[in-house]
Amino acid sequence: MPPVSIFWFRRDLRLHDNAGLYHALRSGLPVLPIFIFDTDILDTLPDRQDRRLQFIHDALTGMQQKLVAMGSTLQVFHCSPLDAFRALVTQHSIRAVYANHDHEPSAIRRDSDVAAFLHTLGISFHTFKDQTIFERSEVLKDNGEPYTVYTPYSRRWKERLNDFYLRSYPTEKYFGNLLRCAPYPIPSLQQIGFLPAPYHAVPPALDAGIAATYDTTRDLPAINGTTRLGVHLRFGTVSVRQMALQAQHLNPILLNELIWREFYMAILWHFPHVVNGSFKKEYDNIQWRNNEQEFALWCKGETGYPIVDAGMRELNETGHMHNRVRMIVASFLTKDLLIDWRWGEAYFAEKLLDYDLAANNGNWQWAAGCGCDAAPYFRVFNPHLQTQKFDPRMEYVERWVPEYDQLTYARPIVQHDMARERCLRVYKAALGAVK
Repeated sequence: MPPVSIFWFRRDLRLHDNAGLYHALRSGLPVLPIFIFDTDILDTLPDRQDRRLQFIHDALTGMQQKLVAMGSTLQVFHCSPLDAFRALVTQHSIRAVYANHDHEPSAIRRDSDVAAFLHTLGISFHTFKDQTIFERSEVLKDNGEPYTVYTPYSRRWKERLNDFYLRSYPTEKYFGNLLRCAPYPIPSLQQIGFLPAPYHAVPPALDAGIAATYDTTRDLPAINGTTRLGVHLRFGTVSVRQMALQAQHLNPILLNELIWREFYMAILWHFPHVVNGSFKKEYDNIQWRNNEQEFALWCKGETGYPIVDAGMRELNETGHMHNRVRMIVASFLTKDLLIDWRWGEAYFAEKLLDYDLAANNGNWQWAAGCGCDAAPYFRVFNPHLQTQKFDPRMEYVERWVPEYDQLTYARPIVQHDMARERCLRVYKAALGAVK
């Protein structure tokens, strides 16, 4: 068997401007690209119709068409990563494996196990930065400590930014180094135990018109004022370098959103306890009510608060929820209902097409007041005022809750003013017990 290098696709489902693929193609050996439908992950999914799997499958199919046109192929596995590499080493003479960094704790453990296995066979494992502009410890305070507040982090992030970090990796120049072989078939969703799941996603490109007005339209859920590129950033069907370069020129507020994404990734990297616990550990003392019936009504979008219900129904039906509304429904669950933020985070993780652990965790902890924030428990969103400010004509609400002004509509499951006072009492009691 002729020697080859392997490129392992994970959160980077594109052939262009891909750091790890670029380095693999320049390694001097023919490159076989692979993808693994990881059973360690898939076996935990509660729904056999998962929009994210459909999105991934569609992205793989698109890449396969391009690879086959160049006389190459993608080899796709449905098993654990270790089993995939056990099979690969019997099929090919592998000298090196290339991939891009993945900073989630479970991915770090996975990569450590794979690297250890490859090492026993004398196969090197190389990973590269690709899904962020800055990662890990590239943006730190002067004393070497990680930032825990967004504003100074973003200031240092912008100070560090220059053209070097936005340069594209010209993979196209080296496509001739892809392994030439007959195409491997990609297993269907049914073959890996899932059903087709329709979704709506915009093309993987930034709309210049939306970007130009992003600062004035991003908080209005009734209009098409956000990029909807979250799923593409999540699965790497767009290059974050290209996105940042465009945002830098088109709208600084959009660039700030990309920085928020990297801030939460840095928090996850430096403080991995946030996966299961509060960033500020004293907030784990909060006595949540955790009323299961109220949680079920929140999940279904039947709380009697139209803006909350609209958001939850949009999520359930489409796998998407407008960014401003995500903040409103999260505040309502954690503050008005006093339900543990981890319950809401898990529900979003199950339903969101653009689910990303770092961002989802960071935003839920922000809403609950236990994350990176200076004066947390005083922030309790009033759903009525939020509606008046961001959906004054009730257009978004009417789209998802057409019965909101009818007698058939659900009565509010809690009175906001009472709930706010209750929330403040419970939070103060929890924090006072720590002192």
